Amino acid sequence: MLTVTVTEPAHPMFRPLEFLRRRLGWASCAAYTAAAVLPAPGLWLRRVHGVSVGADLSFGMNTAQILLAAVLFTAGLRSCPQALTRILRRPRVLLAGLVLHLTAPLLIIPGIAFALRCSPDSDGGSGMTAAMILTVAMPVAAGATVWSGGGRGDESTMLGLVLGSTLISPLTIPATIGALTPLLSPDYAHVLASAAQNVGGGFALTGVLLPCVAGIVCRLLLPAPVSRAALPTAALGALLASLVLTYINASGAIGQFLTHPRPLLLVAGAGTASLVCGLSFAWGRLAVRILRLEARAGTSVTLACGMSNSSAGAVLISTAMPDRPQILLPVLAYSLLQKLLANRFTRARAEGTAAA
Repeated sequence: MLTVTVTEPAHPMFRPLEFLRRRLGWASCAAYTAAAVLPAPGLWLRRVHGVSVGADLSFGMNTAQILLAAVLFTAGLRSCPQALTRILRRPRVLLAGLVLHLTAPLLIIPGIAFALRCSPDSDGGSGMTAAMILTVAMPVAAGATVWSGGGRGDESTMLGLVLGSTLISPLTIPATIGALTPLLSPDYAHVLASAAQNVGGGFALTGVLLPCVAGIVCRLLLPAPVSRAALPTAALGALLASLVLTYINASGAIGQFLTHPRPLLLVAGAGTASLVCGLSFAWGRLAVRILRLEARAGTSVTLACGMSNSSAGAVLISTAMPDRPQILLPVLAYSLLQKLLANRFTRARAEGTAAA
């Protein structure tokens, strides 16, 4: 008897989505280059624009926050209910990953702050330290799920770490900022104390948690065929939104740098970001070996330690320190470096697994 297998046609967004995923590091570099060559549109998008609704109602629209919400909404939308169930059956790995992600800044930032005090910077490196605090205090980057796919990591564990760190972020972000504020000069300590109040007062809730929860709820409510059809388009849209957000943040920092070049600041920012990012990945790898986690789960936990939601950190910095766009330089460097290190780490793990 002849059996005919009918396969569904590939979604038209799969090909451009995979193309962009494989070249995400290069696309991020292109966003930085665009910010250096043509920063004006990004500077315009950075501003809060007033929108009037009728005669008596108006509100401010922040493009960066809208793009961040779109990225986090898509992360929630991609969460599979079956995967969430599997996560709850493995609480040990999930709790270990969350604890390691939360302790990384508390272990790494004090040493960085001490080293920067010896720098020739007029503020004793407090600006760089403040930028790194606001970066590594953020939840696990939603983009980490990209590098855990393809058998390189445990996708359900990675998803659980992204969602779990996001769900507790209204509590953990202010706590981390408050614990590390004494390392800063009085000027920056006051700014970060205000930022911690902003986070506790609503940024983490409305800017980070609610979009992600809204995506999860939509995934649960949508019929399976509809969600399967919508996910590739939503994922591609989220990647593009992430790149536009990178361009907007880079326009503020790079535009200011090109107007008033400070090569030593650029070197210090890149060096600080490299050290913090490298130590975060190293902390994850060391802890995974000590805990003797299974290889794929260990890969996801390591990625969670090294990859923070730098886009959320950049938005918070732009809100807390709009008059100091140069502070975004180390954040932008961290954003690019964590992608490059994640790609190198997962590729090495995949090659090692294949060789074994």
